Amino acid sequence: MTETTSTLAIPVSAAEAWDALADFGEIVRWAPNVDHSCLLSAQPEGVGTVRRIQAGRRTLVERVVEWVPGERLGYDIEGLPAVVRSLQSTWHLDERGPRTVVSLTTAVDAGSRPPQKLVAKGLARQLSKVSDQMLRGLDEHLRMAAP
Repeated sequence: MTETTSTLAIPVSAAEAWDALADFGEIVRWAPNVDHSCLLSAQPEGVGTVRRIQAGRRTLVERVVEWVPGERLGYDIEGLPAVVRSLQSTWHLDERGPRTVVSLTTAVDAGSRPPQKLVAKGLARQLSKVSDQMLRGLDEHLRMAAP
């Protein structure tokens, strides 16, 4: 398993950041790399919530596996090439005074053999750039929404 974490301090409360992340079907509002998003589950929040996103020509399904309001949101991502055994993203919120440190950790499992580990490392490097874009998009969205 290969992990990568991107972090950004955003000048909003953890509750404000959580509100944007917890509106799970509306990631398209702030993530610049997402062209379309919608909920696939009847439930709009909590563990088990499922959304579909369109990013370019790729369609992904994201299923919430961790939901701690105001602190952490984790989801498994499906629809990647078969070489990827599993992919999970987890958002962490850490309020520090007038700012919230928002971190996005992505864990990639492509297998335990050396060539598979190289694939995971390369994918993690690419996903780190996507995570940085998502953090900047969240920051911009929250700053524009702030009074």
